[in-house]
Amino acid sequence: MAWGGLFLSLSRPTPEQQKSCLAAAGGFNYDADLHGATHPKSPAALTTSEDTDRALADRGFSVNRSRVLVGSGADAFRHAKSALLSWKHLALGWAEAEPGTPVKAGARFCICYREVVPWVMFPLQIAYVTDDKYDGGKRGKGGGVFAFGSGTLQGHLLAGEERFSVEVDAEERVWYEVVSFSKPAHPLSALCYPYVRLRQRHFARESGKAVLRHVAAAACSPTATPTTQ
Repeated sequence: MAWGGLFLSLSRPTPEQQKSCLAAAGGFNYDADLHGATHPKSPAALTTSEDTDRALADRGFSVNRSRVLVGSGADAFRHAKSALLSWKHLALGWAEAEPGTPVKAGARFCICYREVVPWVMFPLQIAYVTDDKYDGGKRGKGGGVFAFGSGTLQGHLLAGEERFSVEVDAEERVWYEVVSFSKPAHPLSALCYPYVRLRQRHFARESGKAVLRHVAAAACSPTATPTTQ
């Protein structure tokens, strides 16, 4: 049900409830010139640019980054990528997304988040997907990256964008990263924004642990076949 502009449920939201949420959500609720700003290949990509952070701060946004090493080599990259494609990075028990949602630009989904008693449905839309194929180090400089960025829709507590990515560096190390920029889009999030920021950081850390678990389990399973797209 919608309450105060938010989509709430007293129990774990059903697929039907999530579809209703998305149907009522409307379009993106953040600035059009920032759609896709988290793209790894964008000139405005949120990597380590202090200038970008300051520019976003001037517009009222906060930037959050969380990066964790999940393994090395081609197998670790494939397993980590499969975690994102199957939404294992959001399978946290107290937070989740429909695992059958296609990871493609334009796809809409809800992150369902339990906060004390009610569940909150946060509507989002995938703004972009990038898939730079990894050749197992044949180029001698890493080079593999899989990422997708999701923008907040009307009815979300926040306004902004979040990127989930898996990348191989020059030393063949595989990193999982969550990068986001956001600001309050509802009186409740504005009132409790310090707490919201703490929960954002907690969410990113727990997402990293979920990817680590998925990669470790896949590496121990000789019959595991990573999901591809």
